[in-house]
Amino acid sequence: MFLGLDSSTQSLSALVIDPAAGTITCQLSVNFGKDLPQFDAPSGFIPNGEHGEVHADPLMWLEAVNLLFTKLAEATDLSRITMIAGSGQQHGSVYLDATFDQRLAALDPAGQLAPQLSPALTRTSSPIWMDTSTSTECAEITTALGGPEEVCKRSGSIAIERFTGPQIRRFSKLDPDAYAKTARIHMVSSFIASVIAGKSVPIDFGDGAGTNLLNLASLDWDPALLDATAPGLGEKLLKPAIATTPQGPVSPYFVEKYGFSPACQCALFTGDNPASLVGMGATSPGNIVISLGTSDTFFASMPGPKTDPNGFGHVFGNPAGGFMSLICFRNGSLAREALKNELGIDWTTFDITAIEATKADAGKNLTLPFYGPEITPRHDFTTPVSKGTPAFEAGTQPYHRVRALLEGQFLNMRLHSEWMEVKTERIRLTGGASKSNGIAQLVANIFQAPVERLEITNSAALGAALIAAAAAGHDLPTLQDAFCIAADGSTILPEPETEAIYNETLPRYKALLHATIS
Repeated sequence: MFLGLDSSTQSLSALVIDPAAGTITCQLSVNFGKDLPQFDAPSGFIPNGEHGEVHADPLMWLEAVNLLFTKLAEATDLSRITMIAGSGQQHGSVYLDATFDQRLAALDPAGQLAPQLSPALTRTSSPIWMDTSTSTECAEITTALGGPEEVCKRSGSIAIERFTGPQIRRFSKLDPDAYAKTARIHMVSSFIASVIAGKSVPIDFGDGAGTNLLNLASLDWDPALLDATAPGLGEKLLKPAIATTPQGPVSPYFVEKYGFSPACQCALFTGDNPASLVGMGATSPGNIVISLGTSDTFFASMPGPKTDPNGFGHVFGNPAGGFMSLICFRNGSLAREALKNELGIDWTTFDITAIEATKADAGKNLTLPFYGPEITPRHDFTTPVSKGTPAFEAGTQPYHRVRALLEGQFLNMRLHSEWMEVKTERIRLTGGASKSNGIAQLVANIFQAPVERLEITNSAALGAALIAAAAAGHDLPTLQDAFCIAADGSTILPEPETEAIYNETLPRYKALLHATIS
């Protein structure tokens, strides 16, 4: 059997698969806020950070590992696990001194991880993906490279506040002595993988590309980006590798404490988004994943390292080989919920109004779907933007407004993913709003592709388990056919007659958008 772990913002989860039976045999989770209240992190991070800082306590993650593995040992026979892989929230970083590997090798199974490893930390907290404190450092890196286009060309993204490189630069400036004592910098993913492997292991290409440090062409750390970020940085990073690379047996600590077989191996861990790409069965081009959450995300595999000329999209390594893109849209459920509250309706009515708006209404009432600042495209939309027919603007037909908002969201998504030049053949829809048949139908119509909704709820943990099996020699596409299955009756086909409508509507939406933000 194969174990996949997912260290997300709010929890650490485990999922065990048995490929021979084609089944998920165990799923467990530790919620940081609920199960580890002593860290005072109800949402998985330290609250009330100053200057845009959002950090988490890496000792909390270690405590979660002990707690989760205790639960696993009670729930399943861990001696049957052949390989472990995992995913971690992207961009988060952990800073350690030269004793880290020595401490890993000398772990005492009678004790807990946190007190044994805490002396190796050179930074007591870890910046995570929500951190926005590094605008100055992003500008400094960009200037050093000669502009955002060069940073994007090399790393797959322009310099972004939450990315690891700018976070490292800020640390080196704020506390140069602690930075000088730092011998190893890990991502959340590689940190937990190192603990399980009993030695420092590399960062994989998927998570490494979320640092503004990995060169997409060479798949190695970029010397110019390293130099622009912090002194001696290259010495603190292991050479990156593909996620399916076995790293040797798991640490004796886990064998003795939890009953793993001494033959159990550890693969590299990756970021949660690359792992979700695997877990959603979308590692080949043409398979698109749209996640509808607080923010909406669009991610898909790509045959080559093509980058977004506008700098909105990001390119990461694909754990199955090649590359993937990710585009984030801040006004996801935030905008949908704002309109729902404005209209005074519930979610059931919201869904019904989306369905009731017939095909005859498609594309007629354009609006920009922004209820606040957006990152794709980057603009400070401080108030809702309403453009369309008088009936729409007056709000006399609620379903016009619901449909126009949703159409605007997915037209915006289609517009800002065109740079990938990948034909959409199938869409895997996930997230809370994916349950809406009205929303699913609009997605199918605007992209003219069938929409599927999978049975699995933790795609990152499933993706990690599939990576573990692939690292042990299983065929990944065969595994995905067995585990990445659409829920019965959940597939929605596009209505062919809407294709011409949305092909004509897209340039009108683009013109409206450009007229508003120019």
